[in-house]
Parts: sequence; C-alpha cells; structure tokens
Amino acid sequence: MIRHNDITDKDLRSKIKHQEIRFGGNSKLKIYGTLSCASGKKMKREIRVFFFEETLAINKGFRPCGLCMKEAYKKWKNETI
Repeated sequence: MIRHNDITDKDLRSKIKHQEIRFGGNSKLKIYGTLSCASGKKMKREIRVFFFEETLAINKGFRPCGLCMKEAYKKWKNETI
C-alpha cells in the first residue's frame, strides 16, 4: 500500500504506466476501486492510497467500491450479511 502523500506525481504516473499501481483506495472509509472511478478521482490526496493488486487491498481490510466494481461489491455484500 502506498499513500498518495508519500509519492511524487511523477513517480505515481510512472508506476501506473508500468502497472505497478492498479487500484486506488480511501484509507478513511476502507474502500478500494479502479483508478478510473469517478468517486476515487474526487478523493482528497491525504486519504488516497494505492495498491498493486486487489488481494493486497482486501488483506488490509478494504472493501470493493460499489460504483466501479459492482460485481465484486455485490459478492462482498452478500458474504458480509
């Protein structure tokens, strides 16, 4: 997990380009999603985190975004009820 405040914009773009970062998340709400998600793009830099793979986000206690990851969110929701 990489905190947005701990990485320069140049390094962030490079990691995204080389697919070293594939998911973004909200550290306050513990939600992760795709980098192209509209909700994620509105997030404050202070609470944004990045992940290489989905399993890392899940292992850190994050849940899928209901907007950009609908199927994964439905599965998560059904498992927690």
